[in-house]
This record gives sequence, C-alpha cells and structure tokens, in this order.
Amino acid sequence: MKKTSIIPIFIPHIGCPHRCVFCNQWQITGHRGVPSPDDIRHAVDTYTASSREPRHWELAFYGGSFTAIPVDMQERLLQPAYEALQAGKIQSLRCSTRPDCIDGPVMARLHHYGMTIVELGVQSMDDSVLEKAQRGHTAAQVETATRLLRQDGFTVGHQLMPGLPGEDWDSLVRTTAAVCRLHPDIARIYPVAVLENTELAEQYRTGRYEPLTIPEGVRRAAYMKQQFIDHGIHVIRTGLQATADLDDTTQVLAGAYTPAMGEMVDSLRYRVKLFAVLDTLHQADIIISYNRRDTSRVRGYKNQTMHEADKRYSFCLHWQEDNTVAPGSIRAGDVELVIGK
Repeated sequence: MKKTSIIPIFIPHIGCPHRCVFCNQWQITGHRGVPSPDDIRHAVDTYTASSREPRHWELAFYGGSFTAIPVDMQERLLQPAYEALQAGKIQSLRCSTRPDCIDGPVMARLHHYGMTIVELGVQSMDDSVLEKAQRGHTAAQVETATRLLRQDGFTVGHQLMPGLPGEDWDSLVRTTAAVCRLHPDIARIYPVAVLENTELAEQYRTGRYEPLTIPEGVRRAAYMKQQFIDHGIHVIRTGLQATADLDDTTQVLAGAYTPAMGEMVDSLRYRVKLFAVLDTLHQADIIISYNRRDTSRVRGYKNQTMHEADKRYSFCLHWQEDNTVAPGSIRAGDVELVIGK
C-alpha cells in the first residue's frame, strides 16, 4: 500500500464570514496571501518530484472556509488541482470549510473538480460554546452538513477545539458523544492556544478567559481521541502543526500548544488503559510487551509512564519490545489490551 503524502495549499481567512475569537490563521498556518493557479501547479510539481518512491499524493486546501470563497476564485484554485488529478500527478483532493457552507450546488461543484474529502470546522457541538466563540453556526448545522456530505459520497472530517470559552468537562463529554453519533470518517483535535491579535487574547488579558494548561489540554484531547478511536473514527491529527510563529512565545500567549501534543496525548491514552489493568493485578513480576512501533506511547513521553509506574506499584515491571504484539496493543502479563493508534 502506497504511503499518502499531503500537498498543502493554504488559503488563510479567505471566505470566512466570521472572525472567531480564537482565530489568527496567519500564525496557525505560517502562510500569508492567496495562492495563484501557477503556485498550485508549482507545488504539485515540487512535491511529487521530491519523492523517491511511488506515493498516494493528496492535495489539500487548508485554512479559511473553502466553499465560502467566491465561486470564481474556488474554480481558479480547483482547476490546476483537477488538471493534476486528471494527469495522475495526484490521486485525491480535500478541503476544509464551515458546516454552514455546504449545500447541493456546493457539493456538485466539488464533485465536478474531483474533490473527495471535506473536513468541517466543527470545534464544538455545544451551541453556547459556539456562540461564545463567535462561530456563526450551530450544532444542528454540523449534523446537516455531515449528513449531506455522507449522502453525496464524500469522506467527512470533523475538526474539534477543546478548551473554547464556556466549555467544561460536561460540555466536552457531550460534544464527544455527539461527534461519535455522527461518526465522521476522520477527525482532528486542536486544543485551544491563545494567539496574539485575536479576541481570545483580549479576553485572556482582561481575565475573562482562563486558558487550558498543556496538561489539561492533553487530558481533554486524550479523552476525545480515545472515544473517537473506540467508535471507529480515525484521528489524523492531535495538536497544531508547529510553525515558526507558533513557536514564538510573543505570538502564543497561553493555552495548550506544544509541538509534542500528539505524543503526550498518546502517552496518556496508553497510560490510562495500562494502569487500569495493572491496578487489578497482584503478581510478583509482570512483563509489559508492546510492538516496537508503540515504544514511546507505552513507555510514555520522556518515559513518564515508566517513572509513574515505578512509584505506583510495589511489584516489578519489565518493559520489552515484542513484535508479536499487534501495533496499538499492549500485553500486560496474560492480559491483552487493544488501545488503538
């Protein structure tokens, strides 16, 4: 099976009818300006020429709200992508958009140009949280857009942002359950970071918003990710992609941003499941076995799980790689745990 590689095309703030309290797309993406058709052709040629082996190339329109931008601009951006698709240079197209920017004509246009994957900026399924975030759409519109896209044959993605103003654990649990019921094909989880030049930055400075700490962001994202995995939803990203702007402490003022978010979330997911089993065992020695691919997840970020286990349990634990254990699983003594990647 060929490895899938992404050719990212960023269109920050283009088409967005609302300025959400958390949003500064320039800093999130590290890109400014609108790409031209030639920019897209150049990106396709550059990325595909760099590969030393056959790959499944996917061109992705990120940022902004793709289906909300003027139709003529959509078509100018889609045409070179469609040409690359027809020529076999790329194999699929995806875009990100708002739940309230999906209807029959929109989907017909996307189909015409070969789009197969549409990700929705859901953020929360709690209407009070969406209102405080100034999203300009409702949870009901998420449900409608998801249903329409699925009925029309698209692969559907949901993007979530734990830690928005007004969200507590009850709200997070309700959002997670609602997404699981809608069952998108894929999901991304981006714990909130407070970016400079946003409404959220003003709320933070004036004490009207208490941002997540990194540990709390990890905890909320880990809960969501494990629930999604347990319901068969593939989580393709946890935490914002690192950029020079995001790594600038004058631009990220507070909140749950760290380049290691994904690794920390997976470490916590594995630790919770593993400790739940170890708490029930009373043997003198226990061998914990795992596939080599899962070593960092099982041992924990910076070996945190191993260190906490040493303090928590009086019996001896032996940690070993064993490729007879399936990826995404742990064997603790005679107990097999399936956790998911």
